[in-house]
Amino acid sequence: MLFRKQATPWPGRDKQSKNKEAPCFFIFNVTPIRLNCNFVFLFVFLFAWLLLLLCWFPPASHVTDTKSLAAIPTCDGSVAAFYVYSLPAEFNVGLVEDCHHLNVYTDMCPHVANRGLGQPRPNMGSAASWFVTHQFIAEMIFHARVENHPCRTRDPTRADLFYVPFYGGLHASSKFRESNLEARDALAVRLADYLQGQPWWQKRHGKDHFLALGRTAWDFMRTDSGPDFGANSLLNLPAVRNMSVLTVERNPWKGSSQHGIPYPSYFHPSTRDEMTTWQNKMRHSERPHLWSFIGGPRKGLEKAAIREKIMAQCAESSRCKLVKCGSGASECHEPSRVLSVMKRSQFCLQAPGDSFTRRSTFDAVLAGCIPVFFSRHTSYTQYAWFLPEDPSTYSVYIDEKGSGSERIEEELLKIPREKARRMRERVVDAIPRLTYAHPNASDVGFKDAVDVALAALSKQVLAINARK
Repeated sequence: MLFRKQATPWPGRDKQSKNKEAPCFFIFNVTPIRLNCNFVFLFVFLFAWLLLLLCWFPPASHVTDTKSLAAIPTCDGSVAAFYVYSLPAEFNVGLVEDCHHLNVYTDMCPHVANRGLGQPRPNMGSAASWFVTHQFIAEMIFHARVENHPCRTRDPTRADLFYVPFYGGLHASSKFRESNLEARDALAVRLADYLQGQPWWQKRHGKDHFLALGRTAWDFMRTDSGPDFGANSLLNLPAVRNMSVLTVERNPWKGSSQHGIPYPSYFHPSTRDEMTTWQNKMRHSERPHLWSFIGGPRKGLEKAAIREKIMAQCAESSRCKLVKCGSGASECHEPSRVLSVMKRSQFCLQAPGDSFTRRSTFDAVLAGCIPVFFSRHTSYTQYAWFLPEDPSTYSVYIDEKGSGSERIEEELLKIPREKARRMRERVVDAIPRLTYAHPNASDVGFKDAVDVALAALSKQVLAINARK
């Protein structure tokens, strides 16, 4: 450091002090300034050290960290900017708070945990990726996924698409035994009234709005003339009929605005590496069983009659693995058991049950097992956004009312090994599109079921806007 010039001369200016080291002199304005050498050396050392730090470690504000920039999720253009409604709590989070009463048949509290993923299952792999996920929980997972999506906008004036996060399936499950139809429909009616009062609704009268429901369309399409299975009339409300509705099973005949989305399975990866690792594992899995069936019998349903044929033929064959489901504690409710059988099978039979579709189809695809369908409405009229356009490239169809259903194993043995290999490859390739990635992941590195649905909806709404 430098000292200011003293008002009086230093004592002993012409000779060194006996108690101090020799002074150093600097010339400033021609006037000599006397400094202690220790201070000068310290100043020079600190200044040189500062220069070294600045050169060796530039300030962070001047560094371009390309790795960090690449990790920032961006909207790639396949999905339009979408807005997520902040609905009153009674339509979503308020329902979950009363999770003990969300389903008349079971306690849903374990299933709504972890943002709808359910309880972790570390014995199947990473505890962060494997969960005991309920088959009717897609609406909650969908909501959690879009909250972190890079194409979400919080400015409704910039949105082309509007998502209404109504947990309609969870609510319907809690009202199946409600005899008062007005009370059963009340929440759906309030939702329709709420939406029609929003300024963003008036823009397209709901044609740019969509719902995602975790149950089948039949649970929301009660009519006065048809049988009452506990359904409400959500999808029959005029306002909702203007919207697009994503549901795990659409009405093939009256569901022009309905679109099938996958039932959730048990795998919810956060990265592309996790997905790729699993796909490679399924490609090379040994499959000693030609075919398998996991399910139970059904009574009083015409479309479920094929199950009796399947179970009888499977039980008599050494090439078939049968896992018979029933009420109470069953192997069918253990994810590791289900996937263990499927990933050791070449073909997994998907018979209709209480409705045309079943979650087992998506478990089979996750396990790299070629699905065998007995009704076109189990998959072909449901999930066009997610599966290959040509069903014969990834699945087998046996008409449940045809002669082939009487000799299932014989039909499967007719398929050449090379063709089956190509079909399995298409199945494995489809796994990402049918999977719900972990909700906490904002950019997983692959297009999951939510990305695919958002892209298809975006294409649809942009086409509507172009016609205006």
